[in-house]
Amino acid sequence: MAKERNYRTAPPDSSEERPLTTEHDPDSVGTARLVEEIKETADKFARDHASRGDLKLVSRALRELRYALKVFKPFRRHRKVTVFGSARTKPDHPAYQSALEFGRRCAQAGWYVVTGAGGGIMEAAHVGAGRKMSMGLNIILPFEQSANYVISKDEKLVNLKYFFTRKLMFVKEVHAVAQFPGGFGTQDELFETLTLVQTGKRDLMPIVCIDAPGGTYWKNWLDFIIKNLLDQKLISPADLSLFKITDDVEEAVQEVLGFYCVYNSMRYVRDKLYLRLHVAPDAAFLDRLNDEFKDIVASGRIELTEAHELEVEDEHLSDLPRLTFHFNRRDFGRLRQMVDFINEGLGNC
Repeated sequence: MAKERNYRTAPPDSSEERPLTTEHDPDSVGTARLVEEIKETADKFARDHASRGDLKLVSRALRELRYALKVFKPFRRHRKVTVFGSARTKPDHPAYQSALEFGRRCAQAGWYVVTGAGGGIMEAAHVGAGRKMSMGLNIILPFEQSANYVISKDEKLVNLKYFFTRKLMFVKEVHAVAQFPGGFGTQDELFETLTLVQTGKRDLMPIVCIDAPGGTYWKNWLDFIIKNLLDQKLISPADLSLFKITDDVEEAVQEVLGFYCVYNSMRYVRDKLYLRLHVAPDAAFLDRLNDEFKDIVASGRIELTEAHELEVEDEHLSDLPRLTFHFNRRDFGRLRQMVDFINEGLGNC
């Protein structure tokens, strides 16, 4: 049996860091070809006689993404959580205090806290995390918003013109998402994140909706989801497993940390899904998995294996045991339930 690992990561200056990322280091051979493809695409814009407005959009988006990816790259192997919520929430509001405590607890566990860098909930999460463990993705608007005092002028702050480049970074570069009460933007981010996870466009990660103590914001939201989506068969019952609602900060923190208790990350290799774990299941547990989750196995069985030869670029994850199977690539709510089953069955989470 593989040695169990501590899922709480240490800060970056600690000697006890764990290999954590699901992103892969760049391949020097393939990188040059991809850069050439980008150049070829740029040349095609000229051939297509693209309008100046279209070119400005593409040029600015590419420059924003290049810079944002550069800023986040040194932190790829550190866990990060995105915190969403209203910029209008005042410091004396219970939700502000909950966000502050959530940021503090995540930072204590070695997680970076990523927000939109504004005020309200975003400021609260950064206040809790502190400048060292905070990262920001600020949106440039004509009327708002300047970066909050915690992250302002920090090297881990990125200013972006476009919401779509900002939203990409919010989801691509993190390992969990926390939602506090907010307006259209908060709802937009939540639904987009859920859509990406539900459709497999983004790897599984914990999504937790946190209310102020005794608050009903997310309970009312869930009532809407059940009545208008689940009851109308517009989503599956298992899709409700993709997120958790709570008004308890400690429960929210454990939802985030506990997800990586045994489970580490996932990757597709050719036509199979590989789940990397910190603990290898025994034969009896493997039989239970195959019995409980046979509905999401397209063919064959769930099997215990080692790293595939095509995972060579993931050297920092090479010693982790894997579960591999032909996933139907449809029932991601059930796949999340499978991860929960593994964490509960193999770990002290």
